[in-house]
Amino acid sequence: MDRVNALARKVPTWVVYLLGLVPLGFLVWGAIFGGLGPDPVKAIERGLGERGLQFLLASLAITPLRRVGLNLLRFRRALGLLSFIYVTLHLVAWVWLDMGLRWGEMLADLTKRPFVIVGMIGFLVMIPLAATSWNGAIRRLGAAAWNRLHKLAYVAILAGAVHLALLSKVWTTEVLVYLGLTLGLLAVRLIPRGGLRRPAAA
Repeated sequence: MDRVNALARKVPTWVVYLLGLVPLGFLVWGAIFGGLGPDPVKAIERGLGERGLQFLLASLAITPLRRVGLNLLRFRRALGLLSFIYVTLHLVAWVWLDMGLRWGEMLADLTKRPFVIVGMIGFLVMIPLAATSWNGAIRRLGAAAWNRLHKLAYVAILAGAVHLALLSKVWTTEVLVYLGLTLGLLAVRLIPRGGLRRPAAA
């Protein structure tokens, strides 16, 4: 594990951003030259949304991985910002490509379609996370307040997984895997570092 950590320290964070944008490049390529199937708009929407959820899962996995000796903490900010980029593009694809800027219909969906409501909640709670993902924000807010604010990531990842499940309508293996990973990561993050302690004997 020490060798892996030493290798990770040599990797610049820009490499993570570059690799993280590769799936976006494939989506753009598919949209221009075909290959996204009979409904390219839905393929773009789903692809962007899934990448956003995957990067959010990866960012939340950093702390549990540290507990077993794998230190990738320096990449957590990049993974979180990549998640926000993909989720934002997912929303743009829905507003522009899918709904065609029909604001009345979109507002109606925000009041009657659960998967739209949950998805929007997930996006909104990610905005302050992205806005404070820089060192100056930690200094201005203070470490304790910053850490409390960034617990909104738990809401975001849960909303993302539920959004996917509601949108899919069918409980496929893929949906179950995403839900399982989400619940598992949340459970691990909520367990104290030392585990559950037994009460002291009287």
